[in-house]
Amino acid sequence: VQLQASGGGSVQAGGSLRLSCTASSGFFSNWVIGWFRQAPGLEREFVAGIIWRRGRTNYADSVQDRFTISRDGAKETVYLQMNSLKPEDTALYYCATDPDGHVIATQKDAYDVWGQGTLVTVSS
Repeated sequence: VQLQASGGGSVQAGGSLRLSCTASSGFFSNWVIGWFRQAPGLEREFVAGIIWRRGRTNYADSVQDRFTISRDGAKETVYLQMNSLKPEDTALYYCATDPDGHVIATQKDAYDVWGQGTLVTVSS
């Protein structure tokens, strides 16, 4: 399976972007789909995750109440709606899949397939 992340861009602080993630095979019902980000010089960190079948979500504290992860079964797409963006949200954003659909892991090692990343730049 190959993942494709898209929707990145450059916005001013306070603006919004919506990222999309699709899978070449579609998403299997027991998968967890996660969004991670990596800023220059920093570790890749968990942003948000969703269990495809159940729709349950989890967020990093830093994005809670600003970002929303969702899925569209008809379009086989996972979205990350990012509002009230801050300069510290600037990073390369990746989507990834974890075949264990019981919990939404926040550790990147739990995810075995990764997309290529889409760049989000937030200016002050």
